[in-house]
Amino acid sequence: MTNALRSGQSMVVASREVPDTRPAGKPVDLRELFAMHAPYVWNTLRRLGVPQPDLEDVTHDVFLQVQRHLGDYDASRPVRPWLFGFAFRVASQHRRKAHRRRETPGLGEAREPVDPAALPDARIAAEQDRRLVLEALEAIDLDRRAVFVLYEIDGVPMDEIARALGIPVNTAYSRLRVARTEFAAAVKRLRRGER
Repeated sequence: MTNALRSGQSMVVASREVPDTRPAGKPVDLRELFAMHAPYVWNTLRRLGVPQPDLEDVTHDVFLQVQRHLGDYDASRPVRPWLFGFAFRVASQHRRKAHRRRETPGLGEAREPVDPAALPDARIAAEQDRRLVLEALEAIDLDRRAVFVLYEIDGVPMDEIARALGIPVNTAYSRLRVARTEFAAAVKRLRRGER
């Protein structure tokens, strides 16, 4: 478990590229994978709509699934789209369970701590932008949101997205196109103060 997870703080935004420092041919180690990519999985789950109080547990659930399928990983492929596939499936399962428990996603979530080094007006603007993006993402169907997050936020090539989600490339492009439209409409609506 990372220090941020233990202390209850939010994970920092993971950088787009984390170099894979494993020597060629070395098998993937779960501890190493967790240490390098837990922040990425955490942020991916948050973008897919997992409520803040559940992020730690759901992140661990993702890595439990990863552990079961470590032997299936093709080391010649990028690891992040592979991890995203697990995060997407676990987030989908989590949402279905929350629906059966009659929970309402987003209610009662704890506020994420803000970087104390930033100026107050910059912190407020960043927090408003972050909330706007997260709320706009909530307006997008989960299947389209997955493609949108991978492509627009994580910068994953479309062929890798299609492979990770098990869909044809043209379907992935179609979902991205619709998601972009939905995202833009949601941002406009939210900026006008509509919900």
